[in-house]
Amino acid sequence: MDYGFTIAAYVVAAVLFILSLGGLSGQESAKRAIWYGIAGMAIAVLATLIGPGLGLWWLSLVLIAAGAVVGYQLATRVGMTQMPELVAIMHSLVGLAAVFVGFNADIELGRVAAAFTEAGLAFPRPEDVSPAAAEFAKAFTGFAAIVAKKTAVEVSILKVELVLGIWIGAVTFTGSVVAYGKLAGKVDSAARKLPGGHMLNAGAAALSLLFAVMYLGGAGTWTLVLLTLLALFIGYHLIMGIGGADMPVVVSMLNSYSGWAAAAIGFSLGNDLLIVVGALVGSSGAILSYIMCKAMNRQFVSVILGGFGGAQGPAAEIEGEQVAIDSDGVAAALNEADSVIIVPGYGMAVAQAQNAVSDMTRRLRNAGKEVRFAIHPVAGRLPGHMNVLLAEAKVPYDIVLEMDEINDDFPDTDVVIVIGSNDIVNPAAQEDPNSPIAGMPVLEVWKAKQVIVCKRGQGTGYSGIENPLFFRENTRMFYGDARQSIDSVLSKID
Repeated sequence: MDYGFTIAAYVVAAVLFILSLGGLSGQESAKRAIWYGIAGMAIAVLATLIGPGLGLWWLSLVLIAAGAVVGYQLATRVGMTQMPELVAIMHSLVGLAAVFVGFNADIELGRVAAAFTEAGLAFPRPEDVSPAAAEFAKAFTGFAAIVAKKTAVEVSILKVELVLGIWIGAVTFTGSVVAYGKLAGKVDSAARKLPGGHMLNAGAAALSLLFAVMYLGGAGTWTLVLLTLLALFIGYHLIMGIGGADMPVVVSMLNSYSGWAAAAIGFSLGNDLLIVVGALVGSSGAILSYIMCKAMNRQFVSVILGGFGGAQGPAAEIEGEQVAIDSDGVAAALNEADSVIIVPGYGMAVAQAQNAVSDMTRRLRNAGKEVRFAIHPVAGRLPGHMNVLLAEAKVPYDIVLEMDEINDDFPDTDVVIVIGSNDIVNPAAQEDPNSPIAGMPVLEVWKAKQVIVCKRGQGTGYSGIENPLFFRENTRMFYGDARQSIDSVLSKID
């Protein structure tokens, strides 16, 4: 960094990003936090455009304008139900950018080295650089100017940085694309691995390390190409080996990967702000992944290595039958109840039923009934998905409770309404050791006096796991589109 203005602007942007990240921890401060992030990014872009390495203004402005148009279209067209796959595909772009930056750094290294050789000068330059070499280095612009001033040790460090950036970026890219495909229903959500499973991943990682050592030893760009192909395979195979029930953890994990990829880009470019922001995203994503793993009773290392979420043996047989209920029966149960807990899931998001649920909540509370919401850490397909939907529908924050806060209250609850949830209310997690979700903490809704499950049909959830809850004696199935079903009940509530 040569200019004081750029350094100061980057410091301000970094502080705003930290404030933004901290504000997102609470629903009340989230909106303000987003504006902190917007302001920080605006300052960062402006400082970069007028800072060291200034050039290609017209191309930069064209790309910024194109990105703004695409971003606006996505923001206005993508619904809340599509946010998980949108986040996943955005992570892939960060990974791809890291790959491109890494290869560009290698190309610039070669170009600068060739120019020095033609001039009869040594590159990388020794510590006691000659006046001629110092003067020659001034002829370069942009990133090449930074490379031309590096010593042999600094060039070696740059090579390590670009290798890490390319490898992490390639893993993030294909992993995020596969995650997008699973979340969007374009790829089978079941855990799929090629023959050899983890050994294939381990072999690819070992070969990646070998090619990295060869590249650092001067073997040439071809080693980077092969390393990239191996990393692309690892990203694909890791995420394909993870089942649909665990995709929320995958999204947060890929968020961490994209952050470390951004940090690697920052090291390669010598950009302090990218390093700070990448570290913030990478560390926060890793912490979130750890929290999500605890919420699903998964081992963090198992998530990183991939390949979990499959069945452990023959599932327990389910006895009984699903008993349906109509809107009159649901309304009668709610009118007679004193306490109600609502458990929202992805089905509520798909049906865009949050406003209807909010109206029902308001009516029940006006009738003097206790109404609360139970939120599982992985409800929906993205951490915080349900909280955002309920906040959008203006459900009071104080009645939206996390699993640990409300799980002990189900035995004293008259009616539980489950709207479009499957795995997070599945008793098989506690009762069937062979279940793919065995050991996962769940909302113990079956302990309530009566459970009403609002569900489109009799099929299994996203993970493909059958739910014994639907066959319990105290459970009634309220079939149909969630918004239409809730609307049909609204007019019948006293």
